[in-house]
Amino acid sequence: MDNHAWLWQKMAEKCVNNLKKHDFDAHFVSDTQEGRSLILDMVSGYETFGFGGSDTTRKLDVIEELRRQGKTIYDHWQEGLSKEEDLDIRLQQGRCDCFFCSANAISATGEIVNVDGIGNRTNAMTFGTRKVVIASGMNKVTHNLDSALRRVREVAGPMRARSLSMETPCAETGICNDCNAPQRICRATLILHRKPMLTDISVILIGQALGF
Repeated sequence: MDNHAWLWQKMAEKCVNNLKKHDFDAHFVSDTQEGRSLILDMVSGYETFGFGGSDTTRKLDVIEELRRQGKTIYDHWQEGLSKEEDLDIRLQQGRCDCFFCSANAISATGEIVNVDGIGNRTNAMTFGTRKVVIASGMNKVTHNLDSALRRVREVAGPMRARSLSMETPCAETGICNDCNAPQRICRATLILHRKPMLTDISVILIGQALGF
């Protein structure tokens, strides 16, 4: 094991332990293949699945496998959707059996931070779905809540805005200036300090750099 992998493993051990103290079901896996196997086994009893706009969850290739199994998928990243179809799918994501998403940052002290532009992800994560699976690369794990919030502002936000070709200052400069741009994607911040009372949440930390 190289030094980088060793450091991530040590950070993951602390993070998993604290997430469990906060009532989350938490796991650490070495790579996406191991994560995919764990997740597919975990969700085998569900029939309807929602997917947030997450690059990380796409790299697990679970959508294709669930479709092969005949499951119902609510994915607003499908091509050719009308505005009304897109909205309906986002609403269904908050009422499906199982919702998949990632996180903008996770603190080793056991908090999960997400910032949304629309709110379908933050809504589905907290109430309405029977199961939530949060998959995250170890590049998103920080030492504490303050550094997690800073990561969203300094890393995740600018990179995500650029990936979506948004017309925001951070997508040009890489620096957040708390803008009022019409296409600003940082509009609602959700911090899961503890697992919401009525929602079953599993957090899968993956020993790779994934997503933004």
